[in-house]
Amino acid sequence: MPIATPPTPAPSPRPFSTYDSFSQNAATASYEPAHLSRIEFANLASSGPAARRRYLVSLLNDCTTSELLYISSYIIPMLKRDFLRELPPEIAFHILNFVDDPRTLSRASQVCRRWNTLISDDWLWKKMCESHQFNLDSTSRKNIRRRDYGQDSDHDGLAHTKFSYRKHFQSAYATTSNWRRGGRILRAHRVPIVTPSNGVITSAAMDADWVVVALTSNHIHIFNATTGVLNRTLTGHEQGVWAVHLLSDVCSASEGWGQPNSLLVSGGCDKVLRVWDVKSGHCIYVLRGHTSTIRCIKVLHNRPIAVTGSRDWTLRVWDIQRGRMLRLLQGHQQSVRCLDVCGNRVVSGSYDTTCRIWNVDTGECLHVLEGHMHQLYSVAFDGVRVASGGLDTTVRVWDADTGECIALLQGHTALVCQLQLFSDMLATGGSDGRVITFSLSTFTTLQRIAAHDSSVTSLQFDQHFLVTGGNDGRVRLFETLTGNYIRDLTERCESVWKVVHKNGICAIMCKRAGKTVMEIWSFNPRE
Repeated sequence: MPIATPPTPAPSPRPFSTYDSFSQNAATASYEPAHLSRIEFANLASSGPAARRRYLVSLLNDCTTSELLYISSYIIPMLKRDFLRELPPEIAFHILNFVDDPRTLSRASQVCRRWNTLISDDWLWKKMCESHQFNLDSTSRKNIRRRDYGQDSDHDGLAHTKFSYRKHFQSAYATTSNWRRGGRILRAHRVPIVTPSNGVITSAAMDADWVVVALTSNHIHIFNATTGVLNRTLTGHEQGVWAVHLLSDVCSASEGWGQPNSLLVSGGCDKVLRVWDVKSGHCIYVLRGHTSTIRCIKVLHNRPIAVTGSRDWTLRVWDIQRGRMLRLLQGHQQSVRCLDVCGNRVVSGSYDTTCRIWNVDTGECLHVLEGHMHQLYSVAFDGVRVASGGLDTTVRVWDADTGECIALLQGHTALVCQLQLFSDMLATGGSDGRVITFSLSTFTTLQRIAAHDSSVTSLQFDQHFLVTGGNDGRVRLFETLTGNYIRDLTERCESVWKVVHKNGICAIMCKRAGKTVMEIWSFNPRE
């Protein structure tokens, strides 16, 4: 008689759960897959969170390694979220504002259309301009619009065209990079002279349109600042021209008062002041009054008022819109060597070792600044402070309201011939070849730069770069904040007389192979 096989031990029965229905459905799914699949997902959707988690855990425990890898690769993208899309725009902009590298923003704008739309917003690029100190004033905006649209910003409602901070940032960033590593020469002119003695460049001025060069001859050369082409030569002075000043924009120039064209004011050894229309080359006025060489000229911002200083010990105030002298400023006991203006006040520096602060509207001498031991060669005035330097190798800083000397700055070992005030910083250049920067809040030395082997003939700086020219024939570029040397901007020559730059254009006036040469460089991106 056959013996039956004993029953296999089985686990105790457990309470019925939703998972059991899922397991049962899964077991029978091979027979009716379509019908039971719909039932299974309906049960899963109607189950509570705890039951769903138990089902998923059980399912994952039964998966092979390859299946788990497949599930992982499928789930990971589902867990990613576009936070910029889901967040409110204000919070998204706030997050993007922490990105300080423009290249990172440019790459992020290529992620998707939503990101591109957010990153293209002008508010973000305005903040980026501020963080990189690509600041703008109204004049700069007008010049950029004119450059972008090829005409004056006031033409046919173009002034109402929305300004693009993103486009401005792209251009400014490219220009800054070109200052460090690039640049191209637009023109190199051999300035026509009669004899080497009258080929020395004495003064230069520059705005967005023009570069003006004055020589010890009686000529003034006008160059196009965009192309570098010699536009015209102004003749009329009978002797050497020692000072020129443009009325249009700042950078050895003054903002005009609404005149249709740029004007030029010039003076020299023939003792007369001439006012020119730069575009036509026409001499508008010939103003007489000084009895000796006119050594320096400044024009008030937004007013048709020029102030001249002369070797006849006097200053004269002129109305260059009507062509007449307004008043005579007397008080210096020797030649007036340098001037600077701000508002309705003018500061003059003289060989009599003093500075004087004058009210241009009344002719009153407000303060006599005494303290230097030798002749003064340079002054700078920002409306609050006056800086002066001279043959005694020191630089003094004065309170413009009280006339009190608030700082005595030392460091040079020879004549201090170059000064510039910018923001909270003062830069000085001397005949010893040094350039020194000072903090105007603490009056401490920020950087000492051995810039040249001989006298510093030109100095100009902004928040990014400091450009110097020297009698050693070099034009050198430094970082303003650190004082680190970046590079030479041109090949070494015999000597450098003047260097001026603005809006990515740099004009270098120098001597090469015994010839007077002017080079115009562009650091702007190619259009």
